[in-house]
Amino acid sequence: MSTDTTSLQRGLKSRHIRFIALGSAIGTGLFYGSSESIKAAGPAVLLAYLIGGAAVFLVLRSLGEMAVSRPCAGSFGEYATKYLGPLPGFLTGWTYALEMVFVCLADITALGVYMSFWLPDVPRWIWLLAAVGIIGAMNLFSVKVFGELEFWLSFAKVVAIIAMILAGLAIIVFGFGGNGGAGISNLWSNGGFMPNGVQGLVLSFAVVMFAFGGTEIIGVTAGEAQNPEKTIPSAVNSIPIRIVLFYVLTLAVLMSLNPWEHIGAKGSPFVEIFAGIGVASAATVLNVVVIIAALSAINSNIFAAGRIMYGMAERNQAPSVMRRLSRNGVPWMTVVIMIGALLFGVLLNYLMPERVFLVIASIATFATVWVWLMILLSQVSARRKMSAQEVAALKYPAPFWPYGQIITIAFMVCVVVLLAFSDSTRIALMVGGVWLALMTCVYYLWLRPRARRAAAADTAPQVSYENESTEGQEPSDEDGARAGLEPVHQR
Repeated sequence: MSTDTTSLQRGLKSRHIRFIALGSAIGTGLFYGSSESIKAAGPAVLLAYLIGGAAVFLVLRSLGEMAVSRPCAGSFGEYATKYLGPLPGFLTGWTYALEMVFVCLADITALGVYMSFWLPDVPRWIWLLAAVGIIGAMNLFSVKVFGELEFWLSFAKVVAIIAMILAGLAIIVFGFGGNGGAGISNLWSNGGFMPNGVQGLVLSFAVVMFAFGGTEIIGVTAGEAQNPEKTIPSAVNSIPIRIVLFYVLTLAVLMSLNPWEHIGAKGSPFVEIFAGIGVASAATVLNVVVIIAALSAINSNIFAAGRIMYGMAERNQAPSVMRRLSRNGVPWMTVVIMIGALLFGVLLNYLMPERVFLVIASIATFATVWVWLMILLSQVSARRKMSAQEVAALKYPAPFWPYGQIITIAFMVCVVVLLAFSDSTRIALMVGGVWLALMTCVYYLWLRPRARRAAAADTAPQVSYENESTEGQEPSDEDGARAGLEPVHQR
């Protein structure tokens, strides 16, 4: 099944990359998790999505700058290694893999909730087990087939969201469905636009930022994009309209149909709204859509995790078995690992079905924001090392340099701190801290000793690493970084 000579294929077109990013970002965070953010901030959550979306857009522009200049498998994991050092690169790659695991767990948890809309008496874990098998098979196709499948899955979501917005507007304007209480006045008539004050708005960011998690997959796809210089900017530049349309406008319609405090978390708030006002057929169709959305998001995230772990294996930051590819150019071992993680999610849903979503989502938020911070810091470090001529030659430079990057970095740090202020999200900070400490130990106890042995066995070293004396020619600094070593002198 596997081969070590097959390489990743450049089979992703511009439309594939756009919709893979959509598939990863428009999923559980919007269709299910939005009820948690609405509960925290009320209608002011719209402002939270605009602010968070602006920050994420700048992260993606910073990533796009590096991805266009240096497209590669593993993307920001390699950039962190190159521009920040081996340890940050190691932590970034593995934390992104952790992010994808927990985002997938959140998505598959929500999928079980969606299925209970039709069959509430069937145990949730049965649906999850079936979904794991389907998604695993989809990820073993060639990247071109995968891209096409994800395109159509995400396309169905986009069409459904637009249809939902139009249907919601029709209910608000013309009173279809017999809901006389619908109207945009619901955005300010039930305790005001910011009913829980600034504190509620600030606390909502912990869930809001989870909704945007996965958009950084745009950088991961660069290694398999047919024309990165064209496809990456095109995908990133479409982010603002997605944020306005798929998050802000959608949630504005949602909260106009019913007062915000009536939006629960027993299922998708979109489905609940239409079912509650008597539009049964629309609720059924929307439930199909949110199930597709969950499958699509899981599909995209397994793809992303596989590629980031493949890139890490190329840099000797992960076991070499993760470089094994199928004849279709798919890193199948990483798919197997992700499927194992999903099976763990099935077990969690069996053991603690009521509490599992918010815990998983908050851990995913920590991992997501950590990765975004590393992307920003990598881009800042890369820019500072460039000459004026090199900056002028950038084909897709990030805007608002350097103040936009500084403000966004401060914002991301604040989001991490926010996790400590709620009992339900505080566990994410603890898990995240333990994770970073554990992976740092792995780096110093496993990666560096192995790299030192490799350097000692090298008959033609170039630079002295970690005070080790060598003879003869020396390898380049980049070679040392790929081996997980820290150069004594930076060029």
